[in-house]
Amino acid sequence: MKAYDGMYIGGAWRPAAGQDVIEVVNPVDEQVIGTVPAGTAEDVDTAVRAARAALPEWAATPPAERAARLAALRDVLAARADEIAETVTAELGAPLKFSQAVHAAVPIAVAGSYAELAATYAFEEKTGNSVVHHEPVGVVAAITPWNYPLHQIVAKVAPALAAGCTIVVKPAEDTPLVARLFADAVHEAGIPAGVFNLVTGLGPVAGQALAEHPGVDLVSFTGSTAVGRRIAAIAAGQIKKVALELGGKSANVILPTADLAKAVNVGVANVMSNSGQTCSAWTRMLVHRDRYDEAVGLAATAAAKYGERIGPVVNAKQQARVRGYIEKGVAEGARLVAGGPEAPREKGYFVSPTVFADVTPDMTIAQEEIFGPVLSILRYDDEEDALRIANGTVYGLAGAVWAGDEAEAVAFARRMETGQVDINGGRFNPLAPFGGYKQSGVGRELGVHGLAEYLQTKSLQF
Repeated sequence: MKAYDGMYIGGAWRPAAGQDVIEVVNPVDEQVIGTVPAGTAEDVDTAVRAARAALPEWAATPPAERAARLAALRDVLAARADEIAETVTAELGAPLKFSQAVHAAVPIAVAGSYAELAATYAFEEKTGNSVVHHEPVGVVAAITPWNYPLHQIVAKVAPALAAGCTIVVKPAEDTPLVARLFADAVHEAGIPAGVFNLVTGLGPVAGQALAEHPGVDLVSFTGSTAVGRRIAAIAAGQIKKVALELGGKSANVILPTADLAKAVNVGVANVMSNSGQTCSAWTRMLVHRDRYDEAVGLAATAAAKYGERIGPVVNAKQQARVRGYIEKGVAEGARLVAGGPEAPREKGYFVSPTVFADVTPDMTIAQEEIFGPVLSILRYDDEEDALRIANGTVYGLAGAVWAGDEAEAVAFARRMETGQVDINGGRFNPLAPFGGYKQSGVGRELGVHGLAEYLQTKSLQF
């Protein structure tokens, strides 16, 4: 167990204002692996002031120079990829291979994409007799979650810095160690003092102080819809911008012409990935009534293979939450075909990969975000019925459509009320915008659209 001290503020590690600490627990064996300072409103204020002081010079830095710093950051992250993966595995519980392939590799790719965008983006354009300037919003508050702890930081920091903003990051209290590692990488990459600042702490204390701070111009938050609603209300009171990436209850629609075995197997893998702790996971599988029983059998077989391959969920509270949803599914009449609420191991926050059949659209497990390795399989009668079920939640973050003909899948996807849809297993694209419809959020991350969130426009008329 290591006691980490200090906050990264103004280009250096500085003592925290208070003495309280947060214990970081390994979800696999429930052992405390470290402590970090529990930041206060005073720490937040110091960090925001440092970001505000650094803003004029960084905003005036030519985009090519900002791009060079981001490229250097990408290279430092790449050089420390093994350390990143091991850190995420220790504090999140993700299997090491998954941490290497996703938790370390994806942030490196995203950082690289913004290094290129910063160098090529048209921060100035002509329209008629006007010149439009795209300028940084200002000081950004980034409040990030634990499920993809480094990716979510990079997905906010990289575009903010590319835009010329300065930033204060408050990482999730469950996974602060990789955030500290990232701060070291920022320092090593030569990002100027005050441009990036890190305050560890609890959401209701440091997170709220950051969202409320009058020196913050934009709050970028990823997490639950309930917390996002509170942050939006705080920001509205101060007329400041928000970017919110919130909950999801995504539908995986398998049309009758699809390759059923492939669609089901990929769908199960999607839900079990990261122990189900993915806001865009396709947790509702929609199958035509004529192929339903076959799909259920395939899903049960596929889920059983993940018993020893997935890690735990992040903490005891999350384990209890997911198991509670499984019990709720059984109580409401859904049929368990794999897994169940019983803990599969005596130690660690593990949840059995679980599949429900005979799920109806009105059931709790079909409507609410579970955030664990739990799949619900729903039956539909025809395409219109499938569309009604797919769109029949308050969320609209992601989804998938499978069909024998790509054009058929695209036509269905165009009618889905969601921000991103994978067609026949389409791959992740770090340049494509990610974000939600309805209560899944406001704004977009990644690519040009993610950069635009951190810019405001000024027009000069001639």
